[in-house]
Amino acid sequence: MTSHTVIEAASTDHVRAAGAPKGTKTPVGRLVGVDLARGLAVFGMFAAHVGPAPEQGGVTGFLMELAHGRSSALFALLAGFAVVLITGRRAPKTGRSGRQAVAKVIIRAVILLALGTALTATGTPVEVILAFYGLYFLLVLPLYRLGAGALATIAAGTAVVCPQVLYALRPLLADAEPAAPGAPDGLVSLLFTGSYPALTWIPFVLAGMAVARLDLGAAAVRIRLALAGVTLAVLGYGGSWLALHLVPGAVDAIGSSGWSPGAAAGSAWWSDTAGFPSGDTGAWLLAASPHSETTLSIVANTGVAIAVLAACLAAMDAFPRLRRLAGPVLAVGSMSLTAYVFHIVGIRLLGIEELPGAPLHVLLGFIVSVTVFAAVWSRLFARGPLEWLMSKATSLARHVR
Repeated sequence: MTSHTVIEAASTDHVRAAGAPKGTKTPVGRLVGVDLARGLAVFGMFAAHVGPAPEQGGVTGFLMELAHGRSSALFALLAGFAVVLITGRRAPKTGRSGRQAVAKVIIRAVILLALGTALTATGTPVEVILAFYGLYFLLVLPLYRLGAGALATIAAGTAVVCPQVLYALRPLLADAEPAAPGAPDGLVSLLFTGSYPALTWIPFVLAGMAVARLDLGAAAVRIRLALAGVTLAVLGYGGSWLALHLVPGAVDAIGSSGWSPGAAAGSAWWSDTAGFPSGDTGAWLLAASPHSETTLSIVANTGVAIAVLAACLAAMDAFPRLRRLAGPVLAVGSMSLTAYVFHIVGIRLLGIEELPGAPLHVLLGFIVSVTVFAAVWSRLFARGPLEWLMSKATSLARHVR
């Protein structure tokens, strides 16, 4: 149950992805590795939605499980990165420029809320994340002037506090049905009861903002970032494994109260095959499965997202030839909004009802078709079709004084 996208960052902070025709002018500021990370996250999203079910086991099942939740966390982290790119990465924009940047973020957020509502109305079995993203942008916008240290501190604080708040609120919201963002109780869904509740997904966005503030062009910074990511992943998953095995009855409690009673509760330290939290069973607070909405889950998923981003940045910097080889993936990453909408519409047109659980060839078909389209389109145009429309819409911010 993973869906997600990050919108193109900021028009003045973009460069064309590597592999663009020689002589193409490339404004300073875009990190090619970010597009690589986005592209990989898009493929992870496809795997989570139109790939085989992780429960089938084997290598394929394992790879499908890796995509669940972790790719959405990566997109959420990159959403924070995008906010900082728009509002000024190395130094926050101020004055009229700052007000225009804020207006751009607000316009994007409103469009995402509307587009997410429209896609939800198509009736696909996918929990569309766009409206959630729109709310994320609005919630973190007041913090855009903070530095990396302050943002990281707030991210850590929300990762510790917010899951406990959600746990306390769950019994009160137990009867609330997930609603479309435009419904009267849509805000409750976006904040608390949906598949990507802002209360426990904001830490990813804040972490992305903190990372974006760093000097990512420095190899030493990227190394420290990668080590931090690995450390967080080990702490999150390892801490959950220890807690579930050391606390008497924890695994049994999860197995009897989850979204899928009797599922592989012993895998709740890393896998959604254990089911999803329901009720007020405290043992779920020890889980780190991607959609368990716990502190350990947030720590682990943030670590994975940071490590993947650091690896992508390092690979693009250390191996220039890889940029051309990875050109098609970079193209997908540069138009992730288009790719996201494509896959929702594709699921609707193909009438796919069982998600996940589609045959492997369906997943490969989505990946190949989107990759070919993105590669061809990026040779002809600087932005994806929906990214171009988003850019036109946000250009209205220039009228802000």
